[in-house]
Amino acid sequence: MIPGRIRIRTCLSAAALLAAALVAPLLATPAASAATVTPPPAHAGFDYQIGGAYAPPAGVTVVSRDRTASPAAGLYNICYVNAFQVQPGEEGTWDSDLLLRDAAGNVVIDEGWGEALLDLRTDAKRRRIAAKVNGWIDGCRSKGFQAVEPDNYDSYSRSKKLLTAANAQAYIKLLSAHAHGEGLAIAQKNTVELAGSRVANGLDFAVAEECGYYRECGDYTAAFGDNVIVIEYNATGLSRACSGWGTTLSIVRRDVDVSPIGSGGYVRRTC
Repeated sequence: MIPGRIRIRTCLSAAALLAAALVAPLLATPAASAATVTPPPAHAGFDYQIGGAYAPPAGVTVVSRDRTASPAAGLYNICYVNAFQVQPGEEGTWDSDLLLRDAAGNVVIDEGWGEALLDLRTDAKRRRIAAKVNGWIDGCRSKGFQAVEPDNYDSYSRSKKLLTAANAQAYIKLLSAHAHGEGLAIAQKNTVELAGSRVANGLDFAVAEECGYYRECGDYTAAFGDNVIVIEYNATGLSRACSGWGTTLSIVRRDVDVSPIGSGGYVRRTC
């Protein structure tokens, strides 16, 4: 788990967004029906605890925690899984050929977080990677989580053009089908440019970091309705999110490290 995963944004032209919207209806139908799963309640008290679990503050009914943690009793719990990249120091737990490599044979690293990218370029590799990550999803279900949040859906944007959005979507369909088979809802994490394809990709709700700050919340709600959870990391982002969406979406401001309560860097604010 890497806390406070604020993404470096790639500016998309209006033409690119329009093209994505036009392509979305042409994509395949969802790999699995989400009819039997329940997304988090909209406009709920939310706390983002992927940096360390602690007793949820009063009024919180939805919590996101790392897959290594236990869910909060009596609440709706989302399980955070780093699904598209490798935790620093854990490269040895993956088959070497599943790490994305450039033409020189060097592992491609997300420099912002020191994480190796996973190689999603072929169906065979996607299925091998999904088998491991789906095992983690099974662990989330066994612990009592109701949903899963696969992070780094947008890793293709940091892949030196080796991965594509189509690779990411083909892979996440494997995860969404498995999650739904386990009775878990599954989130789209960030990656606003693919929000219009969320039905085809089998995604039930969105977890959007800094959509207020980057003025993207409306792009998420256009695809997901009110099933959007917003995490902001500064006062400007929180103000914008609350001004536009405070009566409809789950919104929280956390510190970048998503520190546990009681630690020196802990910040939590709501609308």
